[in-house]
Amino acid sequence: MSSVSVNRDLHVVVLMGGWSSEREVSLMSGKGVAQALRERGWSHVTEVDMDRNVARVLEELRPDIVFNALHGHPGEDGTVQGMLDLMGIPYTHSGLSTSAIAIDKELTKLLLVPAGVRMPKGTMVRSESLFKGDPLPRPYVLKPVNEGSSVGVAIVTDESNYGNPIARDSKGPWNDFDELLAEPFVAGHELTVAVLGDEALCVTELKPKVGFYDFDSKYTDGLTEHVCPAQIPDDIAQAMLDMALTAHRVLGCKGASRSDFRWDDTQGQAGIYLLETNTQPGMTPLSLVPEQARQRGISYGELVERIIAEALQ
Repeated sequence: MSSVSVNRDLHVVVLMGGWSSEREVSLMSGKGVAQALRERGWSHVTEVDMDRNVARVLEELRPDIVFNALHGHPGEDGTVQGMLDLMGIPYTHSGLSTSAIAIDKELTKLLLVPAGVRMPKGTMVRSESLFKGDPLPRPYVLKPVNEGSSVGVAIVTDESNYGNPIARDSKGPWNDFDELLAEPFVAGHELTVAVLGDEALCVTELKPKVGFYDFDSKYTDGLTEHVCPAQIPDDIAQAMLDMALTAHRVLGCKGASRSDFRWDDTQGQAGIYLLETNTQPGMTPLSLVPEQARQRGISYGELVERIIAEALQ
């Protein structure tokens, strides 16, 4: 990967925060990006914690480019992208249609499965129905169809504390969402692949110290061991790199994306399942995309500049 040439006199607004369930992560990502740009000599960097008046704020600031460090709604679902398109302001990462499709796990399947990407077969269920009986044989996964960062994910097993059937007063995503996506639980390894520009970087295995790689373990130092690169057979790693790059291309992602996988090692390549592709992957110091970039000899600051350079092309 060659270094990029960028004009460090451009005015960059780092858009972060907002009001989604991933607000705190977004603030960490945004502050990291802004600090990295200043350290690399960018003279005009403005941090904006997004509120409902964001269009007016951007109109007053008139940036040359927005670095989108938002996670979840409305910064990852096409809403903010559409606003920036209307305002004529270039921005990093994926555009409106890609963002709207990729955040919806069922829409994502409609594009990726025909392109040869293996994904778990899921079914949409009404949360109310869960209190009468299970939609799938246990173990299975319940998750919102359009949230990221493992927000609101529950793994329902025979041993889980949710009850059988799930108890109405138990704590889970059924408290917050009217509909959920139910998928068979894929046993085995949790892995992820970042794509930068048009190149898959490497495979990382995530080994949670406790249970499942959830929102807390994702963003709390020490709760998850990252094995980068993953100690898996070369053909399995290559298959994941290929699937992540296919997902990035078919969905039309820009900048960086991150595809999350499960691998059942008893089934070889047939046990690889892509769970989702994130169009606004975390950019915190603990995040997986910066970690994989470092593994490929790309510093955090250079990673940020590469994402900006692609957005300005």
